[in-house]
Amino acid sequence: MIGQSLGSIYLCWEALSKFTPSYYFDTSGYAFTCPLARIFGCKVVCYTHYPTISLDMTSRVRDRNSMYNNDASISRSGWLSQCKIIYYTFFSWMYGFAGSCADLAMVNSSWTQSHIERLWRIPKRTKRVYPPCDTSVLPALPLERPAKPPICMSVAQFRSEKAHPLQLEAFSVAIRKLDPNLPRPKLQFVGSCRNQWDEERLQKLKDKAVELKVDEDVQFYKNVMYRDLMSVLGDAIIGMHSMTDEHFGISVVEYMAAGAIPIAHNSAGPKMDIVLEEDGQKTGFLAQNVEEFADAILKVLRMPETERLKMAAAARKRASRFSDQRFYEDFKAAIRLILNHDSR
Repeated sequence: MIGQSLGSIYLCWEALSKFTPSYYFDTSGYAFTCPLARIFGCKVVCYTHYPTISLDMTSRVRDRNSMYNNDASISRSGWLSQCKIIYYTFFSWMYGFAGSCADLAMVNSSWTQSHIERLWRIPKRTKRVYPPCDTSVLPALPLERPAKPPICMSVAQFRSEKAHPLQLEAFSVAIRKLDPNLPRPKLQFVGSCRNQWDEERLQKLKDKAVELKVDEDVQFYKNVMYRDLMSVLGDAIIGMHSMTDEHFGISVVEYMAAGAIPIAHNSAGPKMDIVLEEDGQKTGFLAQNVEEFADAILKVLRMPETERLKMAAAARKRASRFSDQRFYEDFKAAIRLILNHDSR
């Protein structure tokens, strides 16, 4: 992380030496460029999607939990874990100092805001601006579903931190517990592969489906066109999301906008911002492990049609809170604070 941060400083210095703007706007998460931009006399504005380091990352190392930011070889070693905690603590201090140089820090979710406020310590200059989600086309899809087996789906890149195996296991458990009088559902994975490692993860998922004996009920779509994604999404009645600490969760908003009931991981963006009640009506379910995901799937499949449509309508209404138009309005309101201050 330190190497990447030093590289971003050099890149910023090279750019600012050729042209120095009045406003420096970082949307890539390169907080270490903020002090340099201030030295060049710029007003510094950031839009942070995900903190470079979070307090959760340090906690996982301290608790010696093996996850995407903490390799098993390190979590098994007390000495290596202690060294990594020192490294993370030092980096957190540097990250906090760099970020505090921002004149305005916009963040994309309540989860990101909580971490940025604790690390950068500029709460009065930190504003939450939800990211733009294209919900304009999705509401045109009918809430009513055709008379065929209900479809659960997952939309995401085939990356390790997305926890796709958990979804397969939960689907397998739900299938085994499903009432015999209910139609057998299908699970569709729609995602993209960036490289060889993603391809290998996709193949492991296919092998996992065979191992769980649900391969005939699971379909995989790789690198599909947007219009095809919309068609698949239009048939789904459930949308699954299982990434721990997803900073926001645009795919969850897309599920809701399309009328699919979301079953999302009980953490970060989905928990704090998205899958919340709308006008006193539940908009979906939150889960954390295989059993909870399986139970949520069964609840939706067993739900009376009128109740499901009522929940889907509430979810669609909540999704409108994260539209492109809402982003434009909130973004302008936040940036106006800097522009108005400079015009005085």
